[in-house]
Amino acid sequence: MAVEFCSVDKTYAWGKVEGAEGFRRVTLFENSDIDDQPAGAVVRRMRGALDEIRPEVVAIPGWSNRGALAALERSVNINIPAILMSDTWDLRSRPIWLKTNIKGRLVRLFPSALVAGRRQVECLLALGMPRERIFVGYDVVDNLHFWRIAEAARQEQRVVRSRLGLPERFFLSVSRFVPEKNLGRLIKAFAKYRNCTGGGSWKMVLLGDGPLRRRLLDLRNALRLEDDLMLPGFQQYDDLPIYYGLAGAFILASTWEPWGLVVNEAMAAGLPVLVSNRCGCAPDLVEEGRNGYTFDPYDVENLARLMLRMSDGSLDLEAMGQASHEIIARWTPETFAENLWKAAETAMAAPRPQLGLLDKMLLSALIHR
Repeated sequence: MAVEFCSVDKTYAWGKVEGAEGFRRVTLFENSDIDDQPAGAVVRRMRGALDEIRPEVVAIPGWSNRGALAALERSVNINIPAILMSDTWDLRSRPIWLKTNIKGRLVRLFPSALVAGRRQVECLLALGMPRERIFVGYDVVDNLHFWRIAEAARQEQRVVRSRLGLPERFFLSVSRFVPEKNLGRLIKAFAKYRNCTGGGSWKMVLLGDGPLRRRLLDLRNALRLEDDLMLPGFQQYDDLPIYYGLAGAFILASTWEPWGLVVNEAMAAGLPVLVSNRCGCAPDLVEEGRNGYTFDPYDVENLARLMLRMSDGSLDLEAMGQASHEIIARWTPETFAENLWKAAETAMAAPRPQLGLLDKMLLSALIHR
């Protein structure tokens, strides 16, 4: 049973997914983004949905979205245990004491949690949740989907490359075109790499879209990369694995990333990876030298050197891609299901938290901010 906040998302242009047979869904807002709705309407609709469903336990994605906070408030008010699903890991932003205190009070209202990986476990421990109530496996993808379509593309790669206009060897990056994805430095690193290698080097494909697209195109032109850097735009779920399957290696250069599900996707498709050490997934998914490397996203020179290393023939990229496939096999929808079930059992067996006056004021302030 799922309570869907809204049926469209103004940030991503994903096609609508109806869900598998037998999957029941309640949508709070049809054809509009929840972020465009007044707080009062979100609270009323969430309250109505949970009061009607009366679940034994509620799994809530995060603690910052208005819908998530409304779900937490109602769950605690009607004595239903709530599971925190989170990939938050960095508490160092200022003012640290205020952020930690607020998040600590929110975490206290969740009897258990399903988080993404090591960094997220450490975050919740720092906020006061006992280790035995924290389970791992929140950020996973359908590995089989990405492997199956990527492998099919490789089997017909000459035809597919021609149809999509893709080069023989290329680095791939997939992201929104927003500042934290660090695409400007990625393009500059690619330019340095090209200057070191000349005409025999790999090209680059950036998939995605966003407000920085025009600026990135201008940077491409300024660095004279028009023939070497492709921006095919946003790609739907069934088309993404084709690009993964035909790429030589994957790069995610973000200066901040709670996890980085595109790394899961690339690894499921069998690619070696270069991943910023500011991505939450880096400690769990990247084994240095085995399936890829991590890097400082602000160090353009080092990223260029890693691109050179990936493409100069000194590494067994096929073996690295196989290692990626093996590592990500531990991060599956089944992992998510098993550990969500454990989190649910733990939450239902734990004492119910009580909403104090300060908690009520905090939740109300966050929902209406």
